[in-house]
Amino acid sequence: MNMHGIEVRQKALALLRERVTNAEVARQLNVPSGTLGYWRHMDRASRGECPGRRGAKCPRCDGRPLDHAAYAYLLGLYLGDGHISQYSTHRSPSLMITLDDSWPGIQDEAEAAMRAVFPDNATCRVRRTGCHNIKVYSKHLACLFPQHGPGKKHARRIALEPWQQHVVDEHPWAFVRGLVHSDGCRNMNWTTRVVRGERKRYEYPRYWFTNVSDDIRQLYTGTLDRLGVEWKHCTRHGRPYNISVAKRASVAAMDAHIGPKY
Repeated sequence: MNMHGIEVRQKALALLRERVTNAEVARQLNVPSGTLGYWRHMDRASRGECPGRRGAKCPRCDGRPLDHAAYAYLLGLYLGDGHISQYSTHRSPSLMITLDDSWPGIQDEAEAAMRAVFPDNATCRVRRTGCHNIKVYSKHLACLFPQHGPGKKHARRIALEPWQQHVVDEHPWAFVRGLVHSDGCRNMNWTTRVVRGERKRYEYPRYWFTNVSDDIRQLYTGTLDRLGVEWKHCTRHGRPYNISVAKRASVAAMDAHIGPKY
């Protein structure tokens, strides 16, 4: 993880206070835009200028308690199928998780996690073809998801802040569950073996996780390593985007904490 020193942070804040854009500061200092957004928000909060300070409280700005298990799950969902939209027709940005209608139980679980993480904010569901966008509006999204930035996630660096890594270390299975519920699945693979001269078919369960971002895949596999879950890369068409968990003991551990989508 690239840890930015106090000197870099102070230079960034000085530029941001002069109304230099996040993108320009990111270019000058080689700091991710999401990190700059978080620094800017915390700086404004320390000076009593935090947006929404009079409304819903924020765990990062105001010290409100944060449901760590729910946050770890929601963080996994966000890194997979989540997106933060800045101000448009609404006064506050929105966190949107897009989930397939084939799995209504996961939609319910995602909305429940949003409510636990943002207890003072209303959630909603927006119907789309074959899916729903699960949404919550908050002026503190940049505080809780500093990975947000311009462009697609796989086109920019994704790294957890130390406080986020602490939450994931506390609740690794919730984090993995969020990632699998967004960009993974559990399915049945099969193979054949010759037994006593007769070819027989055998089926076995396997977990897949697919994400184009190298950083997000490494967050997934790093957490699996800490949990003792064996995995391997499965390159398809020259693209190493797939992570497979197929060893019996590892699948059993995944089944105990995740299971099939529902």
